[in-house]
Amino acid sequence: MASIPPALSSYWQNGFNLEAHLGSFLGLEAAELQEKLRAGQQQLAELGRRDFGWDQVEAFYRDRVGSAYLLDLAAWHLSSTDYIGDTLRLVADQARGLVLDFGGGIGTHTIGAALCPAVEQVIFWDINPIHRQFVQLRAEKLGLSERIHCPETLPEGIFFDTILCFDVVEHLPDPAAQLRQFYAWLKPEGKLLINWYFFKGFNDEFPFHLDDPQKVEQFFQVLQSHFLEVFHPYLITARCYRKWNKG
Repeated sequence: MASIPPALSSYWQNGFNLEAHLGSFLGLEAAELQEKLRAGQQQLAELGRRDFGWDQVEAFYRDRVGSAYLLDLAAWHLSSTDYIGDTLRLVADQARGLVLDFGGGIGTHTIGAALCPAVEQVIFWDINPIHRQFVQLRAEKLGLSERIHCPETLPEGIFFDTILCFDVVEHLPDPAAQLRQFYAWLKPEGKLLINWYFFKGFNDEFPFHLDDPQKVEQFFQVLQSHFLEVFHPYLITARCYRKWNKG
């Protein structure tokens, strides 16, 4: 087992206080929170099958999912400690300077990056206002308000040393276009830490995941023409790329 970076040791103890933060944010007692966490993925999948459409994807994530996606993500993180932990090790290995956590969900990776000595500041951006409010609360409770910012809109004219994008691109109608945007946002020596899962599941448990073969192929064409992969030793889906400055 890889050594735990000292700055991240509290993740293995309590997930950066995730359950306590959730209970405080949602106003739930421990037993009620556990019940909602157990039902989280099923409720989100049912919502997706009923209400999701690619013509209204932004409105779905911004307005329709509410706290359902928050609970779904939290349940996954709490049940996958070592897997998420290896992703945090990757962040600790590679993240530097000004970091963007794009579509950062419940903020685990934002918090992990903000605790790393090589990181100066993290911008957490998520289209869902509930997620932004939750991560702002987590930053305050962990004493990280000066290192984590949760703006309503992405600031313009800023270039990043590191971009994190975990479990996001499969939810976008044009993931190749988002890759091109990441390339434009990165500094010349910048790195992109990213994963993807272009699959609706064996039982349609991920009805809001993109699986259009043409768009998936375009994604990989852009990935392979704009970025060079950097090896890492962890058995996780996340990959690290550096910007390929071909000029």
